[in-house]
Amino acid sequence: MITVSNVSLRYGKRVLFEDVNVKFTPGNCYGLIGANGAGKSTFLKILSGEIDPTTGHVSMSPGERMSVLKQNHFEYDECSVLHTVMMGNKKLWDIMQEKDALYAKADFTDADGLRAGELETQFAELDGWNAESDAANLLMELGIPEARHYSLMKDLNGKEKVRVLLAQALFGNPDILLLDEPTNDLDIETITWLENFLADFQNTVIVVSHDRHFLDAVCTHMADIDFGKIQLYTGNYSFWYESSQLALRQRADQNKKIEDKRKELQEFVARFSANASKSKQATSRKKLLDSLVVDAIPPSNRKYPGIIFQAERECGDQILEVNNLSVHGNEGELLFGKVSFKLTRTDKVILLSRNQLAISAFFEVLNGRLQPDTGDFTWGQTISRSYLPNDNAPYFSNPQNLVDWLREYSKEKDETYIRGFLGRMLFSGEEVFKMSNVLSGGEKMRCMISRMMLTNANCLMLDEPTNHLDLESITAFNNSLKDWKHVLLLATHDHEFAQTVGNRVIEIGPKGVVDKLMSFDEYISSTEIKAQREAIY
Repeated sequence: MITVSNVSLRYGKRVLFEDVNVKFTPGNCYGLIGANGAGKSTFLKILSGEIDPTTGHVSMSPGERMSVLKQNHFEYDECSVLHTVMMGNKKLWDIMQEKDALYAKADFTDADGLRAGELETQFAELDGWNAESDAANLLMELGIPEARHYSLMKDLNGKEKVRVLLAQALFGNPDILLLDEPTNDLDIETITWLENFLADFQNTVIVVSHDRHFLDAVCTHMADIDFGKIQLYTGNYSFWYESSQLALRQRADQNKKIEDKRKELQEFVARFSANASKSKQATSRKKLLDSLVVDAIPPSNRKYPGIIFQAERECGDQILEVNNLSVHGNEGELLFGKVSFKLTRTDKVILLSRNQLAISAFFEVLNGRLQPDTGDFTWGQTISRSYLPNDNAPYFSNPQNLVDWLREYSKEKDETYIRGFLGRMLFSGEEVFKMSNVLSGGEKMRCMISRMMLTNANCLMLDEPTNHLDLESITAFNNSLKDWKHVLLLATHDHEFAQTVGNRVIEIGPKGVVDKLMSFDEYISSTEIKAQREAIY
């Protein structure tokens, strides 16, 4: 168990946390949520001891071990991959190092023998004899092949390092596990493995993630940071979100009777419990939904952007026809090849590839920014397109305020009109006069979404639209696409986005394409399709 007592953190006049009191108990997984800047990652650093609070303290049960997902990808560059994982259990690793140093001594004394015996006992108690095989199995499960286990960390690419550091955090069955964005740079299969691992994990987990599907799959509680406090709620992210939104609607309607509110909330709990009872979370945990107290969930004070896409005209019968497209990368590698398909007016396509560069190159081709090596494509005459690229840096190279920036993309130049679109994306008051070249990643993405809304296009193309966005913006974006009735091409690592929006999956690889009219979950869970997917790589 980890206990937070009267913790405050202040930077000058800025108060990030004030008198926080909370307990995190074994057998539960806590999703730490809050708006951008609320202090989620900072709170994890307080828990781990990396940052000292201004007041208060954090304590763990005696003898418990904490493990943290490291964010410094260069910290272990001179270490082997396997040793980096085993260093996750510092006590065991220190014993191994001392033991090896003793046995390497040329003048091994009786005292050394006694100490070696003590170390061997401790080594056995910590299951040291299985440490290397356990570390190797974790690496294999996370997609690091055995041939890489004895490589130095500096010889791995960024995505491989992320997986090794995740294996390090999970190694040795820690009593308390702190994970900050653990799904970053993981593919769907590896995220699914991690979800299963954490669902069966018997100790305490505290996780920060922008992946709502992941939070729903692993969390038993939400730890909500708001107004410098942290409040615990039983249930996963979807339950917290729906309940807080329902409470907000109830609060807005001051004339609604308390009993009506209670009845509506109880009906919601019943529906939620019925759905959740089929999930891995409910079966592997303690079915905590039975003890939910919905009245304890207050309306959320977070601001959700108003993302509304409206098409100026309906799509005709001819949407997009792609014939034998292929593109090579800058290093000469074939990113995708032999790609052919036709779109219909009802298609909301989830675009997949094992290589993110292939997806971005494909979008660039469809938008006329990159010439294919082979093949061609034809857009229907009724189709107007709006594109959200993975890399939006070129759009923000010139220093200009946001009103002037957005005005360049609008037929209507009136400032009030422009400010209305910025306001939907939570740029209000003097914020609209921020300079575009100094925006944060999340602010740039919200500007790009404003730009898309202005186009009134009937075909949306989105390359990783959740990058840099907070949970509130991701949720609002997702909800808007659920209501979108026109053509969509979407590439995303957000499972919830893909499953709730798409009705067709197209996967491109160097040797061809797999094209299926089905949901994302149906696609990735099909053993028959798995063989087809392997064949295009």
